Amino acid sequence: MIQWQAKWIIDPEFLGLKTIDIFHKEKDKREYGVHREDFKNRHMLIRKKFSIDEIKEKAYINITADDYYKLYINGHFVGQGPAPSYYFEYNYNHYDINQYLNDGDNIIAVHVYYQGLVNRVWNSGDYRQGMIAEVFVDKKLVLTTDNTWKYHISESYQSGGITGYDTQFLENIDSRLWDEDWMTLDYNDVHWKQVCEHEKDDHKLFLQKSSNLSVYSMDAETIEKIKENHYLIDFGQEITGQFQMIAQGKTGQIIEIRCGEELEELDSHRVRYNMRCNCFYQEFWTLSGRKEQLNFYDYKGFRYVEVIASEDVVMDKEFKAIVRHYPFDNDSFRFKSSNDRVDRVLDICKNGVKYGSQEVYVDCPTREKGQYLGDFTVTGHSHIYLTGETLLYKKALKDFALSTFICPGIMAVAPGALMQEIADFSMQWPMQLFQYYLQSGDRDFLEEMYPVMVNLEKYFEAYKREDGLLHKIDEKWNLVDWPENLRDGYDCELTKPIGDECHNVINAFYYGMISYIEKIREILNITNVNNLVAFKESFVNAFYNKETKLFIDKENSEHSAIHSNALPLLFDLFPSSDVEKAVNLIKNRAHKCGVQMSYFVLKALAKAEAYDEIFKLIENLWGTMIEEGATTCFEVWGKNQKWNTSLCHPWASAPIPIIVEDIIGIKPASPGWEKIRFVPHIPDTLDYFSFNIKVKTGLIHIEKNNGVIEFKGPTGIEVVN
Repeated sequence: MIQWQAKWIIDPEFLGLKTIDIFHKEKDKREYGVHREDFKNRHMLIRKKFSIDEIKEKAYINITADDYYKLYINGHFVGQGPAPSYYFEYNYNHYDINQYLNDGDNIIAVHVYYQGLVNRVWNSGDYRQGMIAEVFVDKKLVLTTDNTWKYHISESYQSGGITGYDTQFLENIDSRLWDEDWMTLDYNDVHWKQVCEHEKDDHKLFLQKSSNLSVYSMDAETIEKIKENHYLIDFGQEITGQFQMIAQGKTGQIIEIRCGEELEELDSHRVRYNMRCNCFYQEFWTLSGRKEQLNFYDYKGFRYVEVIASEDVVMDKEFKAIVRHYPFDNDSFRFKSSNDRVDRVLDICKNGVKYGSQEVYVDCPTREKGQYLGDFTVTGHSHIYLTGETLLYKKALKDFALSTFICPGIMAVAPGALMQEIADFSMQWPMQLFQYYLQSGDRDFLEEMYPVMVNLEKYFEAYKREDGLLHKIDEKWNLVDWPENLRDGYDCELTKPIGDECHNVINAFYYGMISYIEKIREILNITNVNNLVAFKESFVNAFYNKETKLFIDKENSEHSAIHSNALPLLFDLFPSSDVEKAVNLIKNRAHKCGVQMSYFVLKALAKAEAYDEIFKLIENLWGTMIEEGATTCFEVWGKNQKWNTSLCHPWASAPIPIIVEDIIGIKPASPGWEKIRFVPHIPDTLDYFSFNIKVKTGLIHIEKNNGVIEFKGPTGIEVVN
């Protein structure tokens, strides 16, 4: 943590406001008090002129803002951020800025946004607002934020209402109220006011270890003219970002913009902007009379845009999107095979993870934009194989570890301001931590996180019965699966709070949790404390049906859901003689579980060495999304399976790690990939495939042709079969 000489600067109207405590246990409903409506959706423009001499070596800036900023130097876009974080360990960004600076006079301009809503996106709605920055040239501090910086509250971004789960304000942009050249050196800011220094600001600043976002322009794939000045724009696939266009009209003329993930079913020329995912993407742009560019601030998930204007408005036809996501090299992961359907499945999963990886792993880039612990199990595992890096994965682990200041049992959403708790998700954190260690070899981080893990373990011990099984975890939601209609008739009332019933899934996840905790203790040379043998015996006694040779959903039930058998199979709770029974149940009912749970289902089949069944399920279940026109993986198997289906939901990306680890058969044989395990289980029906993957130690290429499998990997790396 560096020692800042800069001051935290804010909108003077926020000075003296008492910070709102937005954090609490989910069941402890809290009255936040009344948040001023005029302080929500606050767009603050901040600028400062400064001069420098010749740059001999390097210039850089450290900067952050609450909730968010976009940074410009001499009119050039530099970057945006920070990644969401808690105020007591708040991220700041670092940028090299040599290319943006001039010898002599320069202007730094920052568009700071305070949303003011309590949601999954940021820790907003708390009156923490403003920014801080320091500029260094050749290691010398040349500029800091202080009360000499000027600001202007822009009224251009007028609210079009709130969409999603209180996720974002729609932006009805009025260009008549926009300061067109505010980020340039020659702009006259004489009417702007001076910011205030916030001497009692309580942000604790830490360098953001994960990468800054990639932000770039994308051309439309097709532009269809419906009628005069009415266009349908298709970007060819779902993306995340902002739509951008240039137009000129009379002062006060309005252009309507509709965005969506799909087209209306009954009219292929109209965008479904009242989206099935609970977002309403209809906005209006009021023209100033100048030739000007449309610049939305917040991002959306969309593929199609419909633009409607009166006939005398002049529009450039080069419609674009400003795309944003975590840095992603498309060449880091390549899969091409003789099975086109599977290739396309991996493509939509790859795209889902690419566009769902923002500053955090969002569960979807539309209605929620939040990082969920259970989603992270799948998305994070996929992201590592798609990118070959672990920085964002490590950030997610730390985000959830930091959430323990609210509850030692870990929050389901972090670091957002929505207080939600899901027991099944909390129990997956040690497994995620172990996965990180396998991929990175970062033993120091295991040691850092160990106390968090111990407190998590103690939290759930409070719910143990005499036989060691857990029951009535009433502080947290017992989810099992989502949506409800993909629980395969699970025979337990999953009320909030849960009742007295002792049920299977939560105990299976708990066994998995303590198993991974013991693996981590072994790595850290710490004595094991859990009696896994005794717990397994209690689990079998409570849930195993000797007649059907399957596991039941709860004590004294006669129903055996796929969830109640896949998890015991995965975590070695199944009697070895009855594994085939479990495999048969799973392969016949895999469509009755949700796509996040399918990760565990497929992993369970791999444990049983049912590799052909895995391949068939990937081809058929995810193939349904392909048939429905998916370009990113869906939230559920089909669009109509859920009332508010998101068509970009990276928790459905299980085929990525499953294909890599269990079909192609490549995984780390030692932490950090110093040794590689390569044990292929490629189905005979796959005549040909070519596969590239980037891992910590280098690029791996595997190919099958004419029945011969060829492996090429980094030199000096041991391959363990």
